[in-house]
Amino acid sequence: MSDARWTTPREVLIVDDHELVRLGLSALLASSQQGAPQSLTLLQAASLHQGLQQYEQHQQHIALVLLDLHLPDAHGLTALHAFLRQFPQAPIVALSGDTEPTLARDAVAAGALAFLSKSGQLSQVSDYIHEVLHADSPTAPGPPQPVATPDDGRLVQTHDGEQLRLTPRQGDLLDHVLAGLSNREIAEQLGLSEGTVKNHVSTLLLIFGFRSRAQLISRLR
Repeated sequence: MSDARWTTPREVLIVDDHELVRLGLSALLASSQQGAPQSLTLLQAASLHQGLQQYEQHQQHIALVLLDLHLPDAHGLTALHAFLRQFPQAPIVALSGDTEPTLARDAVAAGALAFLSKSGQLSQVSDYIHEVLHADSPTAPGPPQPVATPDDGRLVQTHDGEQLRLTPRQGDLLDHVLAGLSNREIAEQLGLSEGTVKNHVSTLLLIFGFRSRAQLISRLR
């Protein structure tokens, strides 16, 4: 089966048992698409079982899965493991109201493209998703490019000798952070919102297991 993630229309699958979260994200993502050349279809599921069914049916069109880690039929990383076990190439962003750093880092290590907290503003989640969906879209007619997966990125070695793989976008953000740029400066240079950059930087800290930006810079520069 071909890995055709980018098709027209593109689809985002939201798997969350809280209806208000699903509706809020749907409304924000829909509003961000106004005037866009490509339409974005939003799919919803209230459980892991429903999410797997939706993905199986629409996987050739789904560009991203927003997966809550606390569902009625799955808790913690169980949902993520189950999803990736059945669909190893699924592009998943883990969502959770739990801000425990260990859970966030484990989710990324298990194969999630990112970990986003629902305890903040949903608009930041929407900004991040919007940026990911358009990061590698072509600016001129030509073959569409897939959403970046961990295998498309680069290896980064820490001073301790540990090697970790980053996606291309994470690599770009890391370069700007190591250059000493602020979130605002990075946002201006890459054409992103500050909220999106903040989420990316938080993900980098989780990946490397660092507590602060200063520690990240001192250990990797």
